[in-house]
Amino acid sequence: MRTRITDMLGIKYPIIQGGMQWVGRAELASAVSNAGGLGILTALTQPSPEDLYQEILRCKEMTDLPFGVNLTILPTINPVPYMEYAEAAIRGGVRVVETAGRSPEDFMPLFKANGVRVIHKCTSVRHALKAERIGCDAVSVDGFECAGHPGEDDVTNMILLPAAAAKLSIPMIASGGIGDAQGLVAALALGAEGINMGTRFVATQEAPVHENVKRAMVEADERQTTLIFRSLNNTARVFRNAIADQVVEIEGRDGKTEFSDIQPLVAGARGRENVLEAGDIDGGIWTAGMVIGLINDIPSCQVLLDRMVSEAEAIISQRLVGLCGED
Repeated sequence: MRTRITDMLGIKYPIIQGGMQWVGRAELASAVSNAGGLGILTALTQPSPEDLYQEILRCKEMTDLPFGVNLTILPTINPVPYMEYAEAAIRGGVRVVETAGRSPEDFMPLFKANGVRVIHKCTSVRHALKAERIGCDAVSVDGFECAGHPGEDDVTNMILLPAAAAKLSIPMIASGGIGDAQGLVAALALGAEGINMGTRFVATQEAPVHENVKRAMVEADERQTTLIFRSLNNTARVFRNAIADQVVEIEGRDGKTEFSDIQPLVAGARGRENVLEAGDIDGGIWTAGMVIGLINDIPSCQVLLDRMVSEAEAIISQRLVGLCGED
């Protein structure tokens, strides 16, 4: 399955692992790359730039195929040495960086000087066009279905992808709501050159999260997510559990919501320690996309990707071709 994305990144399948906080570690990234996709290490999962460099070296011990690094640039209370993280990725020999959050414009000279391919994650057509203008090599367009931050426009991928494809000249990757062969084929039909999957890769054997989390995703349906931080104009889609419902209830009260009202409930450390590590599904906030409604098993990354591509090829060559009929 060859597209501009497979050619650009040197991968077998046009499938990229999402850069997920606390999940994008060497175990998962290497497994995705070995399976033919592009694995992604999440820079800020590592406590320092030096730790990221060491994680890159660890990943290289597990795969000799390309993998990338996600750098999410957000305003923070305590300064984050984003440029040092970028430099650590380059020092480690990484040649693909996925950026998210703020524009990567300040980082582009460094990346370009070192031959790094930059994929910027966007939630709107206007942001995708800005990424193209500043020199990004590709964009990952995130629809409303996605886990994490879908932006504030609430546009689903059925509309967002073809709207972006009509105006972009650089390759576009579809992100959000994709977890099977049907989603892969649909994304390609809508103008994408590849797909980005986050939530689906959490429910794989190699994902470094507690088994309870993976089983909860298999048992959930498409209604088992909710939106938080809407009142703060920083919408996030998370797994719907007791904590998430509590946050939504607080945000729904009369008057302005202050972040301090919900901060103890949504602390990242709480979600990491209680949910992802200890397996308490109601122990904190954890991100998940609506695609959980399509997850029915916990395969290895190799089985998942091989299955998706073979089924996608069958859909294209058999079902869709068969719909055309004869003259």
